[in-house]
Amino acid sequence: MMDTPLWQPSAERIAAANLTAFIGHVRGRWGAAIDDCAALHRWSVTEPERFWRSVWEFCGAIGDAGDGPAIVDGDRMPGARWFPNARLNFAENLLRRRDRSPAIVFWGEDRLKSTVTCAELYSEVSRLSQALRDAGVRPGDRVAGYMPNVPGTIIAMLATTSLGAVWSSCSPDFGVQGVLDRFGQIEPRVLFAADGYFYNGKTIDVLPRLVEISERLPSVEKIVVVPYTQPRPRISHISRAINVHDLMAPYRPHEIRFERLPFDHPLFIMYSSGTTGAPKCIVHGAGGTLLQHLKEHQLHVDLKPGERLFYFTTCGWMMWNWLASALASRAVIALYDGSPLIAGGRILFDYADAARVSVFGTSAKFIDSAAKAGLRPRLSHRLTALKALLSTGSPLVPEGFDYVYREVKGDLHLASISGGTDIISCFVLGNPTSPVWRGEIQGPGLGMKVEVFDDSGHAVQMQKGELVCTAPFPSMPVGFWNDPGGAKYRAAYFEKFPGVWCHGDYIERTGHDGYVIYGRSDAVLNPGGVRIGTAEIYRQVESLDEVVESLVIGQDWPPDRPTDVRVVLFVRLRDGIRLDDSLVEKIKRAIRDNATPRHVPAKIVHVPDIPRTRSGKIVELAVRNVVHGRPVKNLEALANPEALAHYKDRPELAQ
Repeated sequence: MMDTPLWQPSAERIAAANLTAFIGHVRGRWGAAIDDCAALHRWSVTEPERFWRSVWEFCGAIGDAGDGPAIVDGDRMPGARWFPNARLNFAENLLRRRDRSPAIVFWGEDRLKSTVTCAELYSEVSRLSQALRDAGVRPGDRVAGYMPNVPGTIIAMLATTSLGAVWSSCSPDFGVQGVLDRFGQIEPRVLFAADGYFYNGKTIDVLPRLVEISERLPSVEKIVVVPYTQPRPRISHISRAINVHDLMAPYRPHEIRFERLPFDHPLFIMYSSGTTGAPKCIVHGAGGTLLQHLKEHQLHVDLKPGERLFYFTTCGWMMWNWLASALASRAVIALYDGSPLIAGGRILFDYADAARVSVFGTSAKFIDSAAKAGLRPRLSHRLTALKALLSTGSPLVPEGFDYVYREVKGDLHLASISGGTDIISCFVLGNPTSPVWRGEIQGPGLGMKVEVFDDSGHAVQMQKGELVCTAPFPSMPVGFWNDPGGAKYRAAYFEKFPGVWCHGDYIERTGHDGYVIYGRSDAVLNPGGVRIGTAEIYRQVESLDEVVESLVIGQDWPPDRPTDVRVVLFVRLRDGIRLDDSLVEKIKRAIRDNATPRHVPAKIVHVPDIPRTRSGKIVELAVRNVVHGRPVKNLEALANPEALAHYKDRPELAQ
């Protein structure tokens, strides 16, 4: 463990932080004796009603918070109810500005660039909202998006939610079955779909898929086609299809009639990855999503009005919803659609410079790839506006922290963050007024009573265990779709430790009150009865120049009558590199010297590709099923399902 932090905010930066102002607000409002963030977190989880009322007030939520308590049945999880008398509309909060300043900046790879002003955004949402209302869309109806990450998707989501209808989206790289697996469960009345999208310089046509989707999704009354790759796509052969411009043509902008609804009124339906079965349909409420995102943007990211927030994401990942919500904090959202690898991998840094991005969000995998590619943005780019870099999707290894401060920017708040689709937000994330320590997530989210439990359900300190949350929070799901008794919902999060949210991450609290995540707990290895987080192995293996990426599983051993688990490591190597005996020994030595002998794999196997979900996460459990001869359900959840063939019937794994 390092004795000094990698970054320490200046006194001026701390004084100007939203978090510092929020502490002052809490002192004045409640007379609370709070002088730092640690004390604020303790107060936020012991006084949840006062804390979340303060978030509503300080962050400027639009709506009526209602009389009476902010939380009812606060000792029940699940079962607690937040702001039971409140009325609000999510879209109204995001459309609070109507001037000519930018609301959205957009790049579609290196071929399309545009800016949408706040006035233009309001006008377009107004017109589309009227069209949807006249088409019969009412509160609670579902509207789906099969869309790239373009301004039109934001407009469609805001028009939908202004009516109190429920928005659900996935990216256009999903095949027909993947769309049906998701939208078929929620039965949308309207489907927005782009004509196609661009990726890595290529144009992909989506219209043929829409023909089949229109035939197999009978609930859809209108398919609204949004031109993107061509100015006027031909859609007459698609049943119930209409061009979005034709749909909006009869309407002129006027004041939007926002439907203010209860705090827990459904807002978004998100989907689990679906690699072990049909995706779970996770329903999130408007109020909880709004308050949690306002808190995270303003207090944990220190996002200020007019600043520009970028996150590399698709519309099938919760980070898209999180990014969109920044409009409620009067920020500018920077959208990018396409491959992050064009222009030699520099395109996202080019965009950050050109769009004057203040907060740059990406994945740990992108940071690792940039490091392996030898990119040095601090020399090749100005990045003058950049004040924070966020990383999520998988654990950011210590060497990733080193790379950011060495090669991206020295004076930068680097925040590794972690939460999930399940809560549409974070359990642990950054703190702009505290130091950044190498390899560590800075701390728990305010209002989130995060603890680490051992297998017996006892809280532990400074040792690895399960990430749990022991008190309710507003962005807990309203429930799962088509789960009327809540049995699936309770089984997903509350079965292991009744009354406690068990998130499924294998985690440890550090001496700096930060956190290190070692991977998903369901992928934790258990050779000889000793639990090993997969991230501990990835860190060592992927630090080697020869290795592009890796995947590790536990194989039941021996196969005929398994009594133990052995560690199997799959590696994808740089072009021209062979997995010979010397490289195998080099990999094992790196793991043995920097982790423990128990981490050393029994087998190291070369593969040409690593399977991953469409949001970029590697799928250890799917590979484990293939190795053990078990079926992998819902291959549509994978970005590259063909990669699984490389893991089947490997002779090395029978020895």
